[in-house]
Order: sequence, then C-alpha cells, then structure tokens
Amino acid sequence: MKRILIIATDGFEQSELMQPKALLEEAGAEVVTASLDDGEIKGWDKGDWGEAVKVDITVDEVASSDYDALLLPGGQMNPDILRMNERVIALIREFYTAEKPIAAICHAPWLLAEADIVKGKVVTGWPSIRTDLRNAGAEVVDREVAVDARLITSRNPDDIPAFTKALQDALMMERIPENA
Repeated sequence: MKRILIIATDGFEQSELMQPKALLEEAGAEVVTASLDDGEIKGWDKGDWGEAVKVDITVDEVASSDYDALLLPGGQMNPDILRMNERVIALIREFYTAEKPIAAICHAPWLLAEADIVKGKVVTGWPSIRTDLRNAGAEVVDREVAVDARLITSRNPDDIPAFTKALQDALMMERIPENA
C-alpha cells in the first residue's frame, strides 16, 4: 500500500485536497494529512470557508521516510502560510532529495519555489504565481499537468483528474476506472 502525505493548513482549496485524497484512497493508498497544529484545518470553497479536515499528524512529527509521495493542495492562503514554515520547506526538500513524487496544484508550486527545487524544471501553476516560478528558474507551461521527473504540477481544480492520474502513474498505482 502506498502512503501519501498531504501538507495543508487553514485556507486550502477545498477541492484540491478532498478530491485527490478521495481518488487516491479509492485506488488503495493510505493518505495522511499533516498541518502546523493538531486538530482540524478549514478549507476555502468558492469564496467562503468550507469543510474542516482532521489533522492526522503535525509537520513536526512527520518523518518523510514513512511516505511514498507528497501532495500539496493550493488555495491562496494555504501555501502562503506554509512557505513561511521552515519545517514544511525542509520536508519538501527531503521528499525531493529522496526522489519521491511531489504533486503541487494551483498556488502550491509557490512552496516548490520556496524550497528552491524548481530551477530548470518544467512546471505549471495558477496564473498569478507563474512569474514567481519563472523567477525561481523554472520553465513555466500552461497545461493541465506538467510532469518533470518527480515534480507534478497543475493549474486549478479543473485539472484534478489529470493531476491525480499523474501522481498515481508516478507511484505506479492501479487506477479505479472512471465509470466504476
């Protein structure tokens, strides 16, 4: 069974955490949600606060060696808060150094730039962060999913099916048929 770590905090884009998590669990993965503090984190959904999600573990308790991949949902607030946390950035670098897949969607590629791992990589993201990605040395493209070695990036919630499929492919997981 593949173990996937999601790192998020209050203000994560609701669909970008919930939908990939559900699809990965349906495909047989164990998905663990980590955040800065214990308890719950609240999503952002279509212009207002969304559902709360239980935090399974804090980032300070995470050992990257316990997981096969890292998933970073977007939303504007979530990655902006997380990129200021040294442990979060250290974990991203640990996954990268260990050559484990890192999937970041929407504004979450900001975290990849903060971790200084996008130089020379082909990535995508929400339009407002593309200049930041270019300034960090990335080759930025506008497509539903960009895969460069173990970095998987997407632009927005519409890209979630392709984004999740790319992560499953990177983990060599069997996918649930779309009509199942």
